[in-house]
Amino acid sequence: MTGFDLNEYGLQHNVSRISRVCCYDIHQKSEEFRNKFDLVLLFDVLEHIADEDGFLKAILFHLAPKGRLVISVPAGQWAYSAYDRAAGHVRRYSIGTLRETAQRTSLELERWSYWGLPLVPTLVLRKILVGMKKDARAIYSTGFDSRSTVINGALGALSRCEWIPQKLLGTSLMAVLRKKE
Repeated sequence: MTGFDLNEYGLQHNVSRISRVCCYDIHQKSEEFRNKFDLVLLFDVLEHIADEDGFLKAILFHLAPKGRLVISVPAGQWAYSAYDRAAGHVRRYSIGTLRETAQRTSLELERWSYWGLPLVPTLVLRKILVGMKKDARAIYSTGFDSRSTVINGALGALSRCEWIPQKLLGTSLMAVLRKKE
């Protein structure tokens, strides 16, 4: 197992004590890592990348033949808001846009599920509330704050009522993509 990031500070403060961690830009395409990884986990990353095709092609360089990419991205472009901009998001995804992205970059969609369906009303509320603020830092902190441990606990209990996998709607989308031969 190997962890990669461009943020050296983040790597120095990671919680893993078992796996190797590297400060590495995947666009370097080091021969040491060509076709090396059977599985790549990419959680809450792709929505930050302007050139998603170029980024995914760099991932493919590192992914072994028939290797898999497991990703999680925010769902619903309809929910794109000032919070997303403050968080550095370029886009949100539907299964359609994720499928198109996969096809453009030689990936096959194997499995997928929306998740966070019970939290969709809070996403709508966040879009309304943070839209009233102008300062990016205030937008980000407001959009991520559940306000209290009671509300946080209630949202946690509500989210445990969700059945997964589900194809209806959610705040996020998780998928398994396979490298085409």
